Amino acid sequence: MTEIEKDFEYVWHPFTQVKTEAPAILIAKANKSLMVDYDGKEYIDCNSSWWVNLHGHNNSYIRKAINEQFKQIDHIIFAGATHSKAIELAERVVKKLPEPLSKVFFSDDGSTAVEVALKMSIQFWHNKNENRTKILAIDGAYHGDTFGAMSVGERGVFNRPFEFLFFDVDFLDFPTKEKEASLLNQAENLLKERKHAAIIVEPLIQGSSGMKMYSTNFLNKLVIISKRYDTLVIFDEVMTGWGRTGKWFAMDYIQETPDIVCLSKGLTGGVLPLGLTVATKALFNTFLDDTKQKAFLHGHSFTGNPLACAAACASLDLLEKESTWKSIERITKNNLKFARSIKSNESVKNVRCLGTIIAIEINVSSESSYFNSIRDEAYHFFLENGLWIRPLGNVIFVNPPYCLTQKEQNRIFAVITSFLKKIVK
Repeated sequence: MTEIEKDFEYVWHPFTQVKTEAPAILIAKANKSLMVDYDGKEYIDCNSSWWVNLHGHNNSYIRKAINEQFKQIDHIIFAGATHSKAIELAERVVKKLPEPLSKVFFSDDGSTAVEVALKMSIQFWHNKNENRTKILAIDGAYHGDTFGAMSVGERGVFNRPFEFLFFDVDFLDFPTKEKEASLLNQAENLLKERKHAAIIVEPLIQGSSGMKMYSTNFLNKLVIISKRYDTLVIFDEVMTGWGRTGKWFAMDYIQETPDIVCLSKGLTGGVLPLGLTVATKALFNTFLDDTKQKAFLHGHSFTGNPLACAAACASLDLLEKESTWKSIERITKNNLKFARSIKSNESVKNVRCLGTIIAIEINVSSESSYFNSIRDEAYHFFLENGLWIRPLGNVIFVNPPYCLTQKEQNRIFAVITSFLKKIVK
């Protein structure tokens, strides 16, 4: 059997209807912004390999950091033991975040970082002997694929087989400009009952729902209302963290701060899995007691993995370089310029940008949806033209590695423009 035949025989790929989709493309190597298949064809990694690869593939600095760490400690239990890279990472992350976020809990990925945040929030009130167990969320969100994360995410096709097992969640509609005032009133009416343990949001951008963006004004006011009624605020910055929005974190665009922030994806530069849930000292203190029953009895086998922590510290080193932020600024400016150039294109329903993210919503006769058939047409067109882009239904989006060159970005825009011309009816 060929490698691809073996893949078909033995591998179960995520988010894939194996019966109808073409076989996976066998990637032979990847370097910087490029992925290369076994036939030698190059693809620009326009989506940072599921939004994680900040500095490009095969980054020599991160590779060296992992190799050096492996010589010292590969992995140790993180209950009753610790190590220097976890301590370094926790300290550095806290210093990047606004006060009073100060206590770092380690996990494995974005879903588990969210799961930890939800459990922390519910146990916070349990430890205080208050019955606050409901969660408030924004409709259309994606927070992960574990049961807690699915419960606070979009209901529908993705999660329908499991919905009968989800816990109680109230949802606000997505905050379009026209709905902002009414949604803030709705949030206040719900939260004033003081039954909600927490509210969870993807700050400023809902990723998987189509890179939908909303205003800083709405987010800031929503946090103010939540704190008025002592409701914990969770920011899911799994996708928006580490410079993706043009600032270190999406929360840096507003004045208010959450009680908990979830971090992952680009945390290690996209090299190794790692999740962080960072909470305030006030929240942490409710878990302190003479009995173990009030402790946070949660953990993962690979919590605080030294290799992942070393990769994350190396990624932070790179993020602290002026050259990285100049690249982010260049990509951002080019996105805005391209958005203006296609705004009136008859194939474009909407184009939106924030930081290194640009999302182009295609005009379709049917409703905008993750399952819109134009997705497959666009996906294969881009592959044929050397771009690795996985559209979200009829939304084409680009969130590339920060090492993307000007030439590569121009190439991306040229191919997208060609596709827009191709689909004009």
